[in-house]
Amino acid sequence: MTPGKKAPSAKTPAKGSTPRESADRRSPAGTNGAATVPTAKAAKAVKAVKKTVAGADRAEADSGHAKAAKPRVTPSAEPSGSGPQPKPAAKPKIGPYATDTKFLQEQQALLEHERAVYQGQATDLKAEADSLAQEREPGDVQFDEESGEGGTVAVDRERDLALSAQALAAVEEIDASILRIAARTYGACERCHQPIPKPRLRALPYARLCVACKSGGLSRR
Repeated sequence: MTPGKKAPSAKTPAKGSTPRESADRRSPAGTNGAATVPTAKAAKAVKAVKKTVAGADRAEADSGHAKAAKPRVTPSAEPSGSGPQPKPAAKPKIGPYATDTKFLQEQQALLEHERAVYQGQATDLKAEADSLAQEREPGDVQFDEESGEGGTVAVDRERDLALSAQALAAVEEIDASILRIAARTYGACERCHQPIPKPRLRALPYARLCVACKSGGLSRR
Protein backbone atom coordinates (compact mmCIF):
# COMPACT_ATOMS: atom_id res chain seq x y z
CA MET A 1 0.00 0.00 0.00
CA THR A 2 1.30 3.41 -0.98
CA PRO A 3 1.91 5.66 1.98
CA GLY A 4 -0.25 8.67 2.10
CA LYS A 5 -3.18 6.89 0.38
CA LYS A 6 -6.22 5.89 2.38
CA ALA A 7 -7.46 2.37 2.03
CA PRO A 8 -10.96 2.14 0.74
CA SER A 9 -13.48 1.96 3.55
CA ALA A 10 -15.32 -1.31 4.12
CA LYS A 11 -18.57 0.59 3.86
CA THR A 12 -17.61 2.00 0.49
CA PRO A 13 -19.07 -0.14 -2.28
CA ALA A 14 -16.67 -1.79 -4.64
CA LYS A 15 -15.98 -0.12 -7.89
CA GLY A 16 -18.46 -0.90 -10.59
CA SER A 17 -21.28 -1.93 -8.24
CA THR A 18 -24.24 0.07 -7.08
CA PRO A 19 -25.22 0.48 -3.46
CA ARG A 20 -28.29 -1.79 -3.94
CA GLU A 21 -26.20 -4.56 -5.45
CA SER A 22 -23.82 -4.26 -2.57
CA ALA A 23 -26.67 -4.48 -0.11
CA ASP A 24 -28.06 -7.56 -1.91
CA ARG A 25 -24.72 -9.29 -1.69
CA ARG A 26 -24.50 -8.48 1.97
CA SER A 27 -28.05 -9.56 2.85
CA PRO A 28 -29.27 -12.81 1.30
CA ALA A 29 -32.78 -11.98 2.48
CA GLY A 30 -33.34 -9.57 -0.42
CA THR A 31 -35.22 -6.31 -0.32
CA ASN A 32 -35.90 -5.00 3.15
CA GLY A 33 -34.56 -8.24 4.67
CA ALA A 34 -37.66 -10.31 3.67
CA ALA A 35 -36.93 -13.97 2.77
CA THR A 36 -37.60 -14.83 -0.90
CA VAL A 37 -36.23 -18.39 -0.80
CA PRO A 38 -37.99 -20.82 1.66
CA THR A 39 -35.83 -22.48 4.23
CA ALA A 40 -35.38 -26.27 4.35
CA LYS A 41 -37.90 -26.60 7.20
CA ALA A 42 -40.53 -24.61 5.34
CA ALA A 43 -39.92 -26.68 2.19
CA LYS A 44 -40.49 -29.90 4.15
CA ALA A 45 -43.71 -28.52 5.64
CA VAL A 46 -44.99 -27.53 2.17
CA LYS A 47 -44.07 -30.95 0.80
CA ALA A 48 -45.88 -32.67 3.69
CA VAL A 49 -49.02 -30.56 3.11
CA LYS A 50 -49.00 -31.38 -0.60
CA LYS A 51 -48.59 -35.07 0.17
CA THR A 52 -51.49 -34.97 2.64
CA VAL A 53 -53.74 -33.17 0.14
CA ALA A 54 -52.82 -35.62 -2.61
CA GLY A 55 -53.60 -38.57 -0.30
CA ALA A 56 -56.96 -37.07 0.61
CA ASP A 57 -57.77 -36.57 -3.08
CA ARG A 58 -56.92 -40.18 -3.86
CA ALA A 59 -59.00 -41.45 -0.92
CA GLU A 60 -61.96 -39.35 -2.03
CA ALA A 61 -61.61 -40.60 -5.61
CA ASP A 62 -61.43 -44.23 -4.43
CA SER A 63 -64.48 -43.69 -2.25
CA GLY A 64 -66.38 -42.24 -5.20
CA HIS A 65 -65.48 -45.22 -7.38
CA ALA A 66 -66.57 -47.62 -4.67
CA LYS A 67 -69.93 -45.88 -4.31
CA ALA A 68 -70.43 -45.89 -8.05
CA ALA A 69 -69.57 -49.60 -8.31
CA LYS A 70 -71.88 -50.63 -5.47
CA PRO A 71 -75.26 -51.68 -6.91
CA ARG A 72 -78.15 -49.62 -5.79
CA VAL A 73 -80.80 -51.67 -4.06
CA THR A 74 -84.31 -50.34 -4.44
CA PRO A 75 -87.40 -51.84 -2.89
CA SER A 76 -89.54 -53.76 -5.32
CA ALA A 77 -92.37 -51.64 -6.57
CA GLU A 78 -95.87 -52.91 -5.96
CA PRO A 79 -98.10 -53.38 -8.99
CA SER A 80 -100.06 -50.29 -9.84
CA GLY A 81 -103.41 -50.24 -8.21
CA SER A 82 -102.46 -52.91 -5.70
CA GLY A 83 -103.40 -52.08 -2.18
CA PRO A 84 -104.05 -54.09 0.93
CA GLN A 85 -105.87 -57.19 -0.20
CA PRO A 86 -108.90 -58.19 1.87
CA LYS A 87 -108.36 -61.33 3.87
CA PRO A 88 -110.58 -64.24 2.90
CA ALA A 89 -113.34 -65.01 5.31
CA ALA A 90 -112.45 -67.66 7.83
CA LYS A 91 -114.12 -71.01 7.36
CA PRO A 92 -116.78 -71.40 10.05
CA LYS A 93 -116.64 -74.42 12.32
CA ILE A 94 -120.39 -74.93 12.05
CA GLY A 95 -122.86 -74.12 9.30
CA PRO A 96 -125.23 -71.14 9.36
CA TYR A 97 -128.24 -73.42 9.91
CA ALA A 98 -126.70 -75.69 12.54
CA THR A 99 -129.30 -74.64 15.11
CA ASP A 100 -132.24 -74.69 12.67
CA THR A 101 -133.22 -78.29 13.33
CA LYS A 102 -136.50 -78.14 11.43
CA PHE A 103 -134.87 -76.80 8.26
CA LEU A 104 -132.10 -79.41 8.39
CA GLN A 105 -134.62 -82.21 8.82
CA GLU A 106 -136.56 -80.96 5.81
CA GLN A 107 -133.38 -80.77 3.76
CA GLN A 108 -132.27 -84.25 4.74
CA ALA A 109 -135.63 -85.70 3.74
CA LEU A 110 -135.40 -83.83 0.43
CA LEU A 111 -131.86 -85.08 -0.14
CA GLU A 112 -132.84 -88.68 0.53
CA HIS A 113 -135.72 -88.37 -1.92
CA GLU A 114 -133.44 -86.85 -4.56
CA ARG A 115 -130.91 -89.59 -3.98
CA ALA A 116 -133.47 -92.30 -4.57
CA VAL A 117 -134.59 -90.63 -7.80
CA TYR A 118 -131.11 -90.22 -9.19
CA GLN A 119 -130.02 -93.68 -8.13
CA GLY A 120 -133.03 -95.17 -9.90
CA GLN A 121 -132.30 -93.16 -13.03
CA ALA A 122 -128.66 -94.26 -13.07
CA THR A 123 -129.67 -97.92 -12.69
CA ASP A 124 -132.37 -97.76 -15.38
CA LEU A 125 -130.18 -95.94 -17.88
CA LYS A 126 -127.31 -98.38 -17.37
CA ALA A 127 -129.68 -101.32 -17.85
CA GLU A 128 -131.10 -99.79 -21.04
CA ALA A 129 -127.60 -99.23 -22.41
CA ASP A 130 -126.73 -102.86 -21.69
CA SER A 131 -129.88 -104.05 -23.37
CA LEU A 132 -129.07 -102.04 -26.48
CA ALA A 133 -125.68 -103.69 -26.61
CA GLN A 134 -127.25 -107.17 -26.33
CA GLU A 135 -130.22 -106.47 -28.59
CA ARG A 136 -128.40 -107.74 -31.64
CA GLU A 137 -126.02 -110.61 -31.92
CA PRO A 138 -122.34 -109.76 -32.36
CA GLY A 139 -121.51 -109.48 -36.04
CA ASP A 140 -125.16 -108.97 -37.08
CA VAL A 141 -124.93 -105.18 -37.08
CA GLN A 142 -121.72 -103.21 -36.80
CA PHE A 143 -121.87 -100.31 -34.36
CA ASP A 144 -120.28 -97.48 -36.31
CA GLU A 145 -121.29 -94.22 -37.97
CA GLU A 146 -121.87 -95.84 -41.37
CA SER A 147 -124.05 -98.78 -40.37
CA GLY A 148 -127.52 -97.22 -40.59
CA GLU A 149 -129.77 -98.60 -37.87
CA GLY A 150 -126.81 -99.93 -35.98
CA GLY A 151 -125.37 -96.43 -35.81
CA THR A 152 -128.58 -95.07 -34.25
CA VAL A 153 -128.55 -97.78 -31.63
CA ALA A 154 -124.95 -96.99 -30.78
CA VAL A 155 -125.77 -93.31 -30.34
CA ASP A 156 -128.69 -94.14 -28.04
CA ARG A 157 -126.48 -96.43 -25.99
CA GLU A 158 -123.78 -93.79 -25.57
CA ARG A 159 -126.41 -91.25 -24.53
CA ASP A 160 -127.82 -93.58 -21.89
CA LEU A 161 -124.38 -94.26 -20.50
CA ALA A 162 -123.62 -90.52 -20.27
CA LEU A 163 -126.93 -89.79 -18.50
CA SER A 164 -126.32 -92.67 -16.12
CA ALA A 165 -122.90 -91.25 -15.23
CA GLN A 166 -124.43 -87.83 -14.56
CA ALA A 167 -127.05 -89.38 -12.28
CA LEU A 168 -124.34 -91.20 -10.32
CA ALA A 169 -122.41 -87.92 -9.94
CA ALA A 170 -125.55 -86.31 -8.49
CA VAL A 171 -125.83 -89.21 -6.04
CA GLU A 172 -122.28 -88.54 -4.87
CA GLU A 173 -123.07 -84.84 -4.35
CA ILE A 174 -126.18 -85.76 -2.36
CA ASP A 175 -124.22 -88.14 -0.15
CA ALA A 176 -121.68 -85.36 0.56
CA SER A 177 -124.52 -83.00 1.54
CA ILE A 178 -125.99 -85.58 3.92
CA LEU A 179 -122.58 -85.87 5.56
CA ARG A 180 -122.41 -82.07 5.94
CA ILE A 181 -125.75 -82.11 7.71
CA ALA A 182 -124.39 -84.73 10.13
CA ALA A 183 -121.24 -82.61 10.67
CA ARG A 184 -123.36 -79.43 11.22
CA THR A 185 -121.58 -77.60 8.37
CA TYR A 186 -124.44 -77.74 5.85
CA GLY A 187 -125.50 -74.52 4.13
CA ALA A 188 -122.15 -72.65 4.02
CA CYS A 189 -120.63 -71.70 0.66
CA GLU A 190 -117.41 -73.65 0.14
CA ARG A 191 -115.73 -70.64 -1.48
CA CYS A 192 -116.72 -67.50 0.44
CA HIS A 193 -118.03 -69.36 3.53
CA GLN A 194 -121.14 -67.20 3.53
CA PRO A 195 -124.59 -68.76 4.08
CA ILE A 196 -126.28 -70.15 0.99
CA PRO A 197 -129.82 -68.75 0.89
CA LYS A 198 -132.57 -71.18 1.89
CA PRO A 199 -134.50 -70.79 -1.40
CA ARG A 200 -131.44 -72.00 -3.31
CA LEU A 201 -130.99 -74.95 -0.96
CA ARG A 202 -134.64 -75.91 -1.29
CA ALA A 203 -134.35 -75.80 -5.10
CA LEU A 204 -130.96 -77.56 -5.14
CA PRO A 205 -130.46 -79.23 -1.75
CA TYR A 206 -126.95 -80.44 -2.57
CA ALA A 207 -125.66 -77.00 -3.66
CA ARG A 208 -122.10 -76.28 -2.51
CA LEU A 209 -121.80 -72.63 -3.64
CA CYS A 210 -123.87 -69.51 -3.27
CA VAL A 211 -125.24 -67.78 -6.37
CA ALA A 212 -122.44 -65.16 -6.47
CA CYS A 213 -119.66 -67.76 -6.35
CA LYS A 214 -121.43 -70.07 -8.77
CA SER A 215 -121.73 -67.25 -11.31
CA GLY A 216 -117.92 -66.83 -11.09
CA GLY A 217 -117.46 -69.77 -13.47
CA LEU A 218 -116.73 -72.60 -11.06
CA SER A 219 -117.84 -76.04 -12.14
CA ARG A 220 -119.29 -77.08 -8.83
CA ARG A 221 -123.01 -76.68 -8.18
